[in-house]
Amino acid sequence: MNFFEVLWSIVVVFFVFAYLILLFQIFVDLFRDDSLNGWAKAVWIFFLLFVPYLTALVYVIARGSGMAARSARRASESEAQAAEYIRRTAGSQSAAEQISSAKSLLDEGLISNDEFGRLKEKALA
Repeated sequence: MNFFEVLWSIVVVFFVFAYLILLFQIFVDLFRDDSLNGWAKAVWIFFLLFVPYLTALVYVIARGSGMAARSARRASESEAQAAEYIRRTAGSQSAAEQISSAKSLLDEGLISNDEFGRLKEKALA
């Protein structure tokens, strides 16, 4: 196997992977799109399976800007959900709740009086 055969194999493998990634993105976009009904999605999928390269090209040309908008909207929704989850799980205890928690730790003997005092000062700050 000479250099050019290896180079050609690498190029072919690259384009196959690039096509598979594009095909996956198209399928994700089809199922993410609420404006298309089920029949339209079925037609796109049918043509993607039986005339794949031409259909992928037509899809990207016809619906490419919508793909970007749906992807950006989905990313911002995911970011907002993650931020909400972080806020919800991090919680924000009031000073009284923090002091109460520290007092229960002191009563259980898990912290010393000095540590309780520091936690109390931190909660009141």
